[in-house]
Amino acid sequence: MMKSRKNLTRFTYETTAFEGWRLCLSRAGTTFTRYFSDKQYGGPRKSLNAAESAKTGLIQLVDNSRRVNGKLSKTTVSKGTKLLKLS
Repeated sequence: MMKSRKNLTRFTYETTAFEGWRLCLSRAGTTFTRYFSDKQYGGPRKSLNAAESAKTGLIQLVDNSRRVNGKLSKTTVSKGTKLLKLS
């Protein structure tokens, strides 16, 4: 059985159609969320690898960006959203 990890949650409920990983990262008042389906990526390990690589890229982007009044800039938020759509 695959266990959830920091910022990654495993979904394997018999009552839902979705099985896969959810990436949820919150920084400076902004939350980024993306679901990685086992069906789309070809299995639990492949969807986990995709989620982990997206998480790594997102953390690099967010942690190295500048803040505006303690919040992430609009540019950073849009880059993060775009990064999640591409992965």
